[in-house]
Parts: sequence; C-alpha cells; structure tokens
Amino acid sequence: MSLYRNTVWFLKGLREYTKGGYEAAAKHFAAEDLQVDVTGRSYMITGANSGIGKAAAMAIARKGGTIHLVCVNNAGCMVNSRELTGDGIEKNFATNVLGTYVLTKALLPALEKEDDARVVTVSSGGMLVQKLDVSDLQFEKGTFDGTMVYAQNKRQQVILTEQWAAQHPKVHFSVMHPGWADTPAVRLSMPDFYEKMKNRLRTEEQGADTVVWLAVSPAATRHESGLFFQDRKPVSTHLPLASTHSSTGDEEKLLQALQEMSQKFAPTSCKL
Repeated sequence: MSLYRNTVWFLKGLREYTKGGYEAAAKHFAAEDLQVDVTGRSYMITGANSGIGKAAAMAIARKGGTIHLVCVNNAGCMVNSRELTGDGIEKNFATNVLGTYVLTKALLPALEKEDDARVVTVSSGGMLVQKLDVSDLQFEKGTFDGTMVYAQNKRQQVILTEQWAAQHPKVHFSVMHPGWADTPAVRLSMPDFYEKMKNRLRTEEQGADTVVWLAVSPAATRHESGLFFQDRKPVSTHLPLASTHSSTGDEEKLLQALQEMSQKFAPTSCKL
C-alpha cells in the first residue's frame, strides 16, 4: 500500500503541485477575491523569515495588514536524522506539531473575541501518503526517515485543524498545501528532489497564494471551517483507496498526548 500511495501521490504531484499545476488552477481564480484592503487588521505569520512565510507576509503587508513575524514553526522543518530539542522532544514533531498546537491554543482565547478570526496552517500534500500513527509520535521505533516523519507531522496538522474547527466555531480554521515550491527549506532538506524538479517548482509567491487567500479573502470563509485547500479550492485529505482514514479514538489520543506534552510550554495568556 505504501508503494501505491507514493506512486499515486507523485503522479498527482506532477500534474497539480508544480508551477504548471498552479498556472492551470490560476486560470479559474477570481481576481476580486484578493482585491481587499485589510488596514487595521493584525496577522501573525510563523516561519516568516524566508520562503512561503515571507512571501505571505509581504503580500498581506501590501494590502495594509499589520504583520507580526514569528520566525519559527515554519512549514518546512524536515530534520533527516533523529535529533532532540533541549527539552528532549524530537525536533520535527516539536516544530511542526507540538509548536503549532501550543501557539494556536494560546491564541484561541484572544481569537474568539475577534470578528472574522482565522487560523491558517500550512501542511503538505505529502501527508496524503500517511495514515495517523499515534503509537510512536516521536519516532523512536524503526528506521528514521525524515521525509516520512515530515509527512506524518503534516497529517497530524490536518487532523488538528479538523478538531479545532469542531471545538471552536467562532474561529475559521483552514489547512492548505502550497504545492512544490522553490524555497530554501526544500533546497536544504530535499536536495535530490530539488535538483530533479527545480525547473518545475512553483515560486514562493505561488506557494503562498492560497495562504494569503485564506487569510484575507471574504471568499475563503464562505467555505466551512476545517477544510484542506489547494490552489484556493477545498480538496480531499485522502487519496483514493489509500486506507489513510484514522479512527476517532486515534485522533483523541493525538489531542490528549499534545495536551499533556504542552503543559510545560503553555504561556499564561496571549493578547493580540
């Protein structure tokens, strides 16, 4: 099944995730969706020092938004060997999942007091090859594969988004796949993939387009909360016949584990 998932996913990626895929999708974009002035609104953008995060920050700033740059927790943390943080947590999981959880939970009380509050999480289409595995969240068993660890983290982000949307109806949650973009993280973490695909990769701005759309466009919140987006459209979180659906019990175990692990990191409160 893993070979099936990987093959179907890669063929899908060649068609949809490349620069050509973006250009084909963009023919159907409504230009007025991003013709907005967000002066007076505040946006916290993580991973904003480079790549897609920086491109999103620049685009929203040009529309008048006040940007708070948080240069951690980016979409591309892919450490290819098992390394631990100073707190003893596997680095990919700490950045991509636990960090996302801690920051979002800390902001929720403030977000729920605001009109049109939104949370946009940058996941990856790579999550389509992974089924949630709560038996080994810090990847202590078997051979460590950074690419698959990253994909598992991104599956976990999708599930978190779905859970938050159900639990916090006052906030609009979305999660998205930016496609295969030419970013410093891709060059560093996936050099072989970069060399093979560099002429077909999206620009950082193309990768950031749906992030910006989800953050600022009134059209985005006409969709229900908790969906997974690609090129401004909600898409399935599973490949056909890939057996990647998780049980309610496993999803609850993920949330419980994150709640327990986050206790020593959670700030007292956050104010926007």
